[in-house]
Amino acid sequence: MKSVNNVTLLGNTTNDPELKTLAGGQAVCSFGLATNRVWKDVKGEKQTQAEFHNLVVWGKLGEFCAEYVKKGKPVYVEGHLKTGSWEKPEGVKHYRTEVVVDNLVLLGAKDKSPEVALVTEEEVVAA
Repeated sequence: MKSVNNVTLLGNTTNDPELKTLAGGQAVCSFGLATNRVWKDVKGEKQTQAEFHNLVVWGKLGEFCAEYVKKGKPVYVEGHLKTGSWEKPEGVKHYRTEVVVDNLVLLGAKDKSPEVALVTEEEVVAA
């Protein structure tokens, strides 16, 4: 049976990206994204609910994000979910679900960003 693990998000970044280089030389960038769900309740009153997502971007695309993505800016991302787990010394198991970003679109007013619409890992590597 087929399965699907696709994520599409449009929201505002919650912090500046943090870039790290792993021991093998691989770049990994992480930052947060906030999205808002809006609906009307049974009384017809507008309701909103914020959701916060942990994003991880690997390789050249991660380096691109570290340079051009800034806190508070709107971005569109496509990727997939990945959940990791670890155990604390007290024996409590913790889980964290992240969105591994495959594609990214910078939105909003231009800062000093390059003129890029959709950025994929393949395009960054090819440049």
